[in-house]
Amino acid sequence: MPVLARVISRSPMVLDPVDLPPDAVEVARIGDAWGVKGWIKVLPFSADPQALFSSKRWYVQPSDRGPKAFDGTALLRVREAREHSGTVVAQVDGVDDRDTAQALRGARIFVQRSSFPSTSADEYYWVDLIGLEVVNRQGDSLGHVKELLQTAAQVVLVLRYPCGDALLERMIPFVAVYVDAVDLDEKRITVDWQADY
Repeated sequence: MPVLARVISRSPMVLDPVDLPPDAVEVARIGDAWGVKGWIKVLPFSADPQALFSSKRWYVQPSDRGPKAFDGTALLRVREAREHSGTVVAQVDGVDDRDTAQALRGARIFVQRSSFPSTSADEYYWVDLIGLEVVNRQGDSLGHVKELLQTAAQVVLVLRYPCGDALLERMIPFVAVYVDAVDLDEKRITVDWQADY
């Protein structure tokens, strides 16, 4: 009896375009497919990826590099997400096989800031510190937070400040010895630091 071969055509992935919310924060990217049932492997930008677990709605944009399975911004509805071997694996609606999951490879994942878990006292999300003005105890402006760096010893604030026609940078360790207060409402960080350090 002859063996019958059949080509199974898979329908292309359809992701509905949506607008990226104004408070969306990029938190991860999709690394690859995981398994054969449509799960995806997610590479979080944080060692503690609670923002991924706190939201069942992930906004995705295609990678800047490589082929694009979709254009613009799309919404993934998360069925399940869990930690696995230093990454996160997730199953999302509409992605039920390995080929479809692989088509998402490289996509950037955004989560609404409003869905992040609450922080305890003296804990801050980096995204909330970027752009804040940093002033010393004397009220002198030292610049605005451009970014934060994680060093082996501590987190460091990288400030940008004007000096004549140029923009310069200074670094201040984000530790209690130097940081007096963080006021997110006033968009200000007060530090024990001098402008000539």
